[in-house]
Amino acid sequence: MKIAFLGIGLMGEPLAEKFIGKSKQLYIYNRTKSKTKELIKKGAIAAETPAEAIKGSNIIFTMVTDYPALCSLLFSDGHNTFSGRTIIQMSTISPGESELLEERIESFGGEYIEAPVLGSIPQIKDGSLMILCGGKEELVNKYKPVLEFISNNITYVGNIGSAAAIKLALNQFIPSLAAIFSASYSYLLKNNINTVPFMNILKHSALYAPTYEKKISNYDSRNYDNPNFPLKHMLKDINLIETQFKEAKINTSILEAVKEILINAVGENLGDKDYSALYEIINPKK
Repeated sequence: MKIAFLGIGLMGEPLAEKFIGKSKQLYIYNRTKSKTKELIKKGAIAAETPAEAIKGSNIIFTMVTDYPALCSLLFSDGHNTFSGRTIIQMSTISPGESELLEERIESFGGEYIEAPVLGSIPQIKDGSLMILCGGKEELVNKYKPVLEFISNNITYVGNIGSAAAIKLALNQFIPSLAAIFSASYSYLLKNNINTVPFMNILKHSALYAPTYEKKISNYDSRNYDNPNFPLKHMLKDINLIETQFKEAKINTSILEAVKEILINAVGENLGDKDYSALYEIINPKK
């Protein structure tokens, strides 16, 4: 088993690290070479080009920002490197984009699995990351032991496009929940009301979501460094979700309100901060 991992970013680095010592060889590629240094120290082989990493491997994982970045990585050498290889795509893209990837990869002799994830760095480290798999079920089952190097929390959801759609549907919750909680929390603070009883009541109600409590320290300190999910990437996903909703003729009023908050946050130079920095727009400093 020879593995390549393309995209050594915030999520890609800890994901790729899971294969060190498990794969006969681990090739890694990232456009910004400095981000590969730690993995090289641990035994990974840095490829000069995506094609070099693909040609040296039979299982290729990808985790990059968007569909254009994926196409740049996978098809940069004239499409002649996929025969006998399987691409396991973990980025957040649309169902249609995922279907196009399958079509292109299979036309050049490769196999394709979509495997977007729910969770972030803490879940990667503790092995609880949720991996949503779409594609031919027998193919997913074949590579399940490889995915289990990352996490045992693997769910097969259906044909190509199914996992991409479920991932987008889930991601819509992330900024929406953060925004509605931030508004209620800010309202109580503005009125000098003790938030401890509020949190106790909320925690024992049907309204509770664990993410509320996880982000309170960020809100209280107004510190959004060391992001698990950068705000600018959240905005990218919301744009993608909005397009999907409009194509499905689903009302996007709520989504557009959340999107406006994220756009304003990016305008305040908070794009590289954790997405919880949207609190600064909802409850700006005096």
